[in-house]
Amino acid sequence: MTDAPRITVERDGHVLLMGFNRPEKRNAADLQLLQELSLAYGELERDPELRAGFVFAHGDHFTGGLDLADVAPRIGPDGLDMVPEGGINPWQVSAHSGDVSSIGKPVVMAVQGTCLTLGIELMLASDVVVAADSTVFGQIEVSRGILPFGGATIRLPRAVGWGNAMRWILTGDTFPVEEAYRIGLVQEVVPHGEQYARGLEIAQRIAAQAPLAVQAALANARLAVRDGDAAAEASLQPNLVRLARSEDAAIGMQAFATRQPAVFIGR
Repeated sequence: MTDAPRITVERDGHVLLMGFNRPEKRNAADLQLLQELSLAYGELERDPELRAGFVFAHGDHFTGGLDLADVAPRIGPDGLDMVPEGGINPWQVSAHSGDVSSIGKPVVMAVQGTCLTLGIELMLASDVVVAADSTVFGQIEVSRGILPFGGATIRLPRAVGWGNAMRWILTGDTFPVEEAYRIGLVQEVVPHGEQYARGLEIAQRIAAQAPLAVQAALANARLAVRDGDAAAEASLQPNLVRLARSEDAAIGMQAFATRQPAVFIGR
């Protein structure tokens, strides 16, 4: 790795801010950027004081996609090894079932300008996305002779519907933020320059809630997607019992009774 960080990492209360930091290359992702982002996600997951992640980009563009000149020569017989020790794959995909450490905390994203390929796939692996009205999206891998390998073929049809997903995956065409909002790829559209503040506001709002409850709700929703409704239903009552016995549940009930804001402690 070079000395210049590709990902800036800062803390704002209980939120970990992770910023793409290669603006001179439209934040194109070389191996260093991929590895640094993986390490930041590992920090988010391990630190009990962190309750949510916020991913954004420095400069005018979120990402121009992979830096193929740097990454392509590193693709070996088993694919691309981009997760160093202590890291977690932010895209949550792997060649081998069960060998991806999961992210149990919510991630909010703010995007602007150009947002191609792995940028869309990172959105799909995240939980809430705010987009600037300047954003243009593209899942353009087929135009480069490869296929999306960060989860778009799996998650995009589920998120936006088969036809909408295939329209953009199979043509490699770019599409505007209005289309991204129409199909449900992004949750909010704001004027360019306001995406960071609005995204961070949502992340902070999530981080202010009871963290054990937030993580349990997120895990149950993901369980339903991965293993089906029956598996998620079976875990609801046990998790309810566990959470009801927590200190945060008592804090929440006290706050409700006194009509005072709850300050949760994560226990």
